[in-house]
Amino acid sequence: MIKELLWFPTNKCLIDGSWEAPTSKNEIALINPSDGTILIYIARGSKKDVENAVSSAQRALKTSWGKKNAHERGQFLLAMSKLVIKYQEKLAFLESLDVGKPLSQATKDVTTLARYLEFYGGAADKIHGITIPFQNDFTVIGLRERLGVTAHIIPWNYPMQIIGRSISASLAMGNACVLKPSEEACLTALAFGEIAREAGLPDGALNIVPGFGSEAGHALASNKEIAHISFTGSLQTATLIQMAAAQNIVGTTLELGGKSPQIVFDDANFEKAVPFLVNAGIQNAGQTCSASSRILVQQGSYRTVVKKMSAAYKQLQVGPAIENLDLGPVISRRQMEIILSYRNKASDLKISAEGRITKNATKQGFYITPQLFETDNYMHPLAQEEIFGPIQLIIPFRDETEAIKIANSTEYGLVASVWTENGSRQMRVAKAVHAGQVFINNYGAGGGVELPFGGVGKSGHGREKGFEALYGFSQLKTIANFCG
Repeated sequence: MIKELLWFPTNKCLIDGSWEAPTSKNEIALINPSDGTILIYIARGSKKDVENAVSSAQRALKTSWGKKNAHERGQFLLAMSKLVIKYQEKLAFLESLDVGKPLSQATKDVTTLARYLEFYGGAADKIHGITIPFQNDFTVIGLRERLGVTAHIIPWNYPMQIIGRSISASLAMGNACVLKPSEEACLTALAFGEIAREAGLPDGALNIVPGFGSEAGHALASNKEIAHISFTGSLQTATLIQMAAAQNIVGTTLELGGKSPQIVFDDANFEKAVPFLVNAGIQNAGQTCSASSRILVQQGSYRTVVKKMSAAYKQLQVGPAIENLDLGPVISRRQMEIILSYRNKASDLKISAEGRITKNATKQGFYITPQLFETDNYMHPLAQEEIFGPIQLIIPFRDETEAIKIANSTEYGLVASVWTENGSRQMRVAKAVHAGQVFINNYGAGGGVELPFGGVGKSGHGREKGFEALYGFSQLKTIANFCG
């Protein structure tokens, strides 16, 4: 089935507008999470391949791509958006097979990628400079300029969405990009490269080098010609990337982990809240940086929410991605073992409910039963550490002060939500919670292409999405013209 979905090579790198075999001639096996079999082989890019890709991007900035004005850049992105929709069915199947997420979720990711391209295509010529009042005989302006060659190191859980919010914004600002997708899931990243070719994107504006993080990823992060690094992934890898960036004095955008709380007060609309409470924790089998793994519930409503969430959990089904159930498998055997190791730490917690794995889920697949735990120990390891799996904890609190204390008790700060009908409380709690995004009486706002996204604390720094991403992929030049 996989070969019927491919209209691009998988065992090559995209460099200077052409598909090139990796210099090492080595390959990496992509594993199907649903059954443990080999999907296909991809290129194993090396330091030399990365150097060639960066050189290609530098040439593009000096020639064809660098000469395009903002409107022209936007037109390329809009053309790519239309092609994403053209290949929507193939892209969705590829993402589902590669990542293990249900087909309906993968389809939404395709739509979101197209939306990012459309948004940044339209925004490309709408980034204005500034004028600064200064001394009477000066005219002072600020110009937004591109950074140069930007590096994009993305994870396996949402390849299309992260490409959309990162690559699209960088190209819109006139940068040339080098993308290193994850070695565990990168088929739609390679497909994106072919879409860029079909849209006529100038050679070298986008280069893609698959490979291991310790090889291609390290070579890209430490390359002296890189002007900015955008990374989404683990805290441990982010530390190495930031150290490499520091050697070359370049900036980084880091979107890392989370332990995102949803805070439910006694006056919340429970019927509306519960679907959000559950889905935010189990979407993509919990393998989401912004997953809501902590549900904080006021004591007066605690048993009610536990009962309603438990009922929802008992209906959850886990099976092969292509069957489009509530959850698919997790990405790998290693990830499955990590999640199971956390479960071993939960022997002192009460299991309120769990879903079930269907009979079509083979033992060779990487399946995890979603589980809902109860605890009043908000410092428990499962309440403090990012698990990256379908595990949620319900934690009681007494009042607003304690809710904020518990919500802010972890080292992360990516997303939070507040469920209450009290307007004053909504804003008090939203302002007091340490998070880059706070939603009131919802969670995630349907993805929110326009909404700046990023973390505080060890959830990272910098912002993606919306116009903030464009500012992050540009630099301000001040020009002071003496007119006296």
